[in-house]
Order: sequence, then structure tokens, then C-alpha cells
Amino acid sequence: MTASGVPTEAALTIVITTFNRSGYLSGLLESIKALDPAPAAVVVVDNASTDGTPQILEAARSGFPVPLTVRRLEDNTGGAGGFAAGIETALASGAQWLWLMDDDVEVLPGAVAALRKWTGSYECIHGRRYDDEGAPFFWQHRFVPFLGVHLPVRGNVFRDSPVFSTNVGCFEGMLISADQVRRIGLPDARYFINGDDVIYGWLASLDRPVAYVNDFVLRKVRAQRQIDLGIRHLNDSSDLGRFTAMRNRGHTARYLQVHGRYHRYGFALGTVLTAGKELLRLVAVERTLHGAGRLWAGWRGARRILRDRTWSPVSPLAVPEQPAQPENGKPQQSPRKQQV
Repeated sequence: MTASGVPTEAALTIVITTFNRSGYLSGLLESIKALDPAPAAVVVVDNASTDGTPQILEAARSGFPVPLTVRRLEDNTGGAGGFAAGIETALASGAQWLWLMDDDVEVLPGAVAALRKWTGSYECIHGRRYDDEGAPFFWQHRFVPFLGVHLPVRGNVFRDSPVFSTNVGCFEGMLISADQVRRIGLPDARYFINGDDVIYGWLASLDRPVAYVNDFVLRKVRAQRQIDLGIRHLNDSSDLGRFTAMRNRGHTARYLQVHGRYHRYGFALGTVLTAGKELLRLVAVERTLHGAGRLWAGWRGARRILRDRTWSPVSPLAVPEQPAQPENGKPQQSPRKQQV
């Protein structure tokens, strides 16, 4: 049995990626201590932090209620590289479910039990979040392959059902099974930040349905400047965020090409929409045009990726399961996953 009383074959490991946010990380670790039931283990990837993060993690190890593994990287690999390293570490330790989260959130005490009831039906699950003021955090999108962007969905998506079927991911709370990770591979570290979780959720949706469920499990604690656009909020960003928003269009295009979903003109329109959103973010949220040049630099980076003949997608970690074929020729549904 694990520390949470959950059978080891269904072990849930929390995977955290952190970089120079020791204060937020400390609060997150304290909230994990209050989880009931508790996870089986926690893995923290320190992306070469230069603040007090190593000291916070060293102190946390003493008396932490479940095994706490720290993997410190020599270089900052961004959220994408950090989660790839963290998932790899967790899988090597026998994790069967991986709950991914950034360092600027806190978990709610009953979160594990809230998510547990969905793990027999889905292999990629997102619970709901509160923002830093305690209001529901907007996250209801779908990825549109024609444009290569994710778009907000209007209205109350839980009005008629406690599950909203989506095809995107978010590393601020994604719960994913180890089996699905093996089938689709690790997150693509080349994204660094921005869009890595969106495409990972889309790849997961090609394998099995992705669920957004009406259970609050996290609270965002880092306040951000933002404006309300009615159907979504637009937060502030950074020069690196603007650059990768455009540069990573190249990686997303390549994944769409691999899966036969790339539309040249639709994707070009999506790129224009992405640039427009980032310019709006600059003008309306950050009240400046300084940084607009990073969009152009990112676009040129995307063009280089599209011309790179050595580019290849992240590979599965295991041979994908083949659905059994009964006599009528229709594939059988996959068996229900064991719950966490």
C-alpha cells in the first residue's frame, strides 16, 4: 500500500516544475501536506533555480508525509522540459497516475478524492481552478486544427453535464495516466514554454477522450494583470512568452502535418490571429508596444522549424495498444482504467 492507502499499482504522483518561485513553491508544498487522501509521492523538477528553491526543497524533505523526490536540472528547460523530466522520473518510480502542476498554484484538501471518481472512465482529466481572488478561473477551450489554435467556448459548459469533452491540455492541473503517457510520449521539450500543454492535450485526445470535470481542485495564487474580454481573460506576458507564442507555431504545424490535419491557409490565418492576440495583450494589458519585435523574431523561428528536415515528433515510450477486433470487425472499447 502507498502512504495514501491506495494500492501501489494505482499510485498517484504529483509532478511539479519550478523556476525561481521559492515562495509560491513553499505554499504549494504546504497545501499538498493537507491533502486527504494524500498522493503516493511528489516529484519536483527544479529548473536550475537561482533563488532559495534548493533550500526550500531540502527543508521540505524532512518530515514530508510522502516520498519527495527532487530532480535539479543543470539548465532551465522551461515548463515543457521540466514536465518531461518530471514525468520521466515519476514513471521510473512506478507512478501510474501523474498530476502535473506549476509552482504558482495550491491544491484543495479534497482534490485527490474529487479526481479519483473520474479515473475509471478517462485517462486525461482536468479539474477546475479558482483564481487568486477565489473566483472560478476561466478554462474552457477546444483546439481547432484548421487554425492550429485553441479557442474559448462560450457559456456554462457544465450546465447539462459534469464533464466537458475537450481536446486541449493544461499543465496547471492535468491528471494523466502512465499508460497514456507511454502511448503518446513525453511532452515536447522543444516548446520550452507556451503551447506545450495545448498540443500535448491534443495528442492525448487523439488517443483517448480528454475530460474537463466540474470539480474544483486547485487555486491559482499568483496574481496577474489581465483584462476581461467577455468570453475569456487575457493576462500579461513577457518577451519570452511572445517569442515562443510565435516560434512554437512551427512545432504545432509539424505535429498537424504528422497527423494529416495541417491546412496551409487555415494555419496562416491562425498565425495572424495569434500575432493579433499578442499585440492586443501588449497594448491593452501591458500598455506598451515594447516587445512587439519578439513576435517577428518568433515567426522567423517558426519558419526555420518548418524548413528543418531533421524535425521529428516525440516518440511513444511503448508500442501503442491495438484494440481487439471481434468477429463483427468493430473494435472493442478499451477496459476501464483502475482508479487512483
